[in-house]
Amino acid sequence: MLWLLYGNSGTLKPGWKPLASLLFFRSKFVQEQTGGPLKILADKLSARVPLGADDVAAFLALPFSARTVEPHHCVVRERERTTHCALLLSGFAIRSKIVASGHRQILAIQMRGELLDIQNALLEKADHSVHMLTAGTIAVIPKEEIVALTLARPRIGHAIWVYTLVEGSIFREWTVNVGRRNARSRIAHLFCEFSLRLRLAGLGRHDEYELPMTQEQLADATGLTPVHVNRTIKALEADGLITRPNPRSILIADWRKLADEGDFDSNYLHLTPQEALIV
Repeated sequence: MLWLLYGNSGTLKPGWKPLASLLFFRSKFVQEQTGGPLKILADKLSARVPLGADDVAAFLALPFSARTVEPHHCVVRERERTTHCALLLSGFAIRSKIVASGHRQILAIQMRGELLDIQNALLEKADHSVHMLTAGTIAVIPKEEIVALTLARPRIGHAIWVYTLVEGSIFREWTVNVGRRNARSRIAHLFCEFSLRLRLAGLGRHDEYELPMTQEQLADATGLTPVHVNRTIKALEADGLITRPNPRSILIADWRKLADEGDFDSNYLHLTPQEALIV
């Protein structure tokens, strides 16, 4: 785990070592020169709810700590009291719950530029866990700072509210996918969603990308067994809907047919006009 602590000059202070507790900083120099790690989220929020320069500056001034994390690292543990919210700067993460039988249900996959647990800014205890799917980097923000900012600047509060509503829409679609679609449609739908979201995150093309999940993880996300997932992917490939140059690569041979197979309609993603042009 790597903790970074910056002084007001923006230079890394010598002698600092990994700490057990969170160390927060206001990297004014870094924010002014590069926009800083929080800019990726500020841009995402502004795309849906335009923010003024003062609002953006206030958002970028939020204190945060940046750290690198390994695959499977637990960012948020179910039932724990939360004190911070995390923004994913790189890598992939999943939200999940474990049922009494020990089986896991993956509730969502998170990508670069997405908040991992914004609901915990207002809730005392986490109701599900968040784990890193891959190695990555996160920015951890004290939740009281987020709440104070949204109260002081209603436009930012509005933007975050809209963000959570879109997040809820994606959750609802995942519920429908697991509850009412057959295996073939579930996998096809997930592949279509990955295609659009990875493209928007700058992590893939509309018709080709690296799958961020193993077949076992896909099974946990779709309520299927790994064997069933494997057979379904092979069937989609045999029917010419996708090709796989390697086990993790997905090349969509016929987007329209794959979308029809997966009962996919991007309406639930609530794409902005600019995002719609990208995808």
